[in-house]
Amino acid sequence: MLERKLWRNLDYYFVGCIIALLLISLAVLSSAGANVATDPFYYAKKQLVGILVGLAGLTVVLLTDYGQLRRYHYLLYTLNLVLLVTVFLVGHQAKGAQRWINLGPFLFQPSEFAKTITVITLACLLDKRQGKLNRWQDLIIPFAYVAVPMLLILKQPDLGTALVLMAILFGMLFVGGANPRLLLIIAGGGLLLVGLALFAHFRYGLPLPLEDYQLRRLVVVLNPYNDGRGGTGAGYHVIQSQIAIGSGGLWGVGFRQGSQVQLNFLPEHHTDFIFSVVGEELGFIRTVGILALYFLLLYRMLRIAAQAKDMFGALLVSGVASMFTFHILVNIGMTIGIMPVTGIPLPLFSYGGSAMLANMLALGLVLNVNLRRQKILF
Repeated sequence: MLERKLWRNLDYYFVGCIIALLLISLAVLSSAGANVATDPFYYAKKQLVGILVGLAGLTVVLLTDYGQLRRYHYLLYTLNLVLLVTVFLVGHQAKGAQRWINLGPFLFQPSEFAKTITVITLACLLDKRQGKLNRWQDLIIPFAYVAVPMLLILKQPDLGTALVLMAILFGMLFVGGANPRLLLIIAGGGLLLVGLALFAHFRYGLPLPLEDYQLRRLVVVLNPYNDGRGGTGAGYHVIQSQIAIGSGGLWGVGFRQGSQVQLNFLPEHHTDFIFSVVGEELGFIRTVGILALYFLLLYRMLRIAAQAKDMFGALLVSGVASMFTFHILVNIGMTIGIMPVTGIPLPLFSYGGSAMLANMLALGLVLNVNLRRQKILF
């Protein structure tokens, strides 16, 4: 059990942000799911169950000193790979992807938990390699370490989650002391390589390890109407999302009054495009308020990382912060048309039991480091 004195360290602003986002998400989801299922509160009820299970998981994480996680480094890494491989053996296939394991009453998505497990195991690896990340060859092992689960996730296929792992890797390498110049060169070189590969694919037919629909989503971000079907193909989601957010104006059209949402013009508005519901029904002013909550959440994470008693704790928190930052920027970016549609959910908002539990476990890690912090100067 936790000692009473540890609770004095609790970051109440951080906890408050989590609670506020969860409560708002339930309200928004009750509107987003109104015309998707027979019961208008079907998805909100299931999300509430996911939140309660997530809070239980968060509590369990808090009960153990995060330093003990080092003992299970290899076990967790192996478990991660086993779960990702199991998807291909007994996985449930839907919408052209094989990402879920059917456990009877619910579907379990290992790739969601792969992100949190990667944060823990990579933190263990980088903690042992402090001061040894300044040369090109020093970065080979960390990149290879993350590449294995990343390739398994790409195979499902799940491009969005694979990119999240890459964001986690770069964020944690930076905090772990890797040479920033090397990271910039690698990131810039990677983006250039992707651009050249896409050009060669469409110009000369170069084969790429991506599905056709994934390639179309990457391209239509430049112009969603240029999807080969006049905006009714790969660009349809983005167009309808932009219409929804644009029609919201300053104060929104009203709760359960959004035409794009309530008439189901906007697909996946209870999952990937739930931010579009916020924009249409709540409007710009309230949307800014929700974004402010996310900003404060991320800011408190960085503050907790800076106050961590050791590098391992700082790495854990920075990994979770990198994961949440990437999710938030890409999800909101794709709803307004400045990011490709990659299926990345909005943390603590989008419907999904596996994602909710994985996010709550990750936030439990942050609070674990927060409670057991020791004030030191960096």
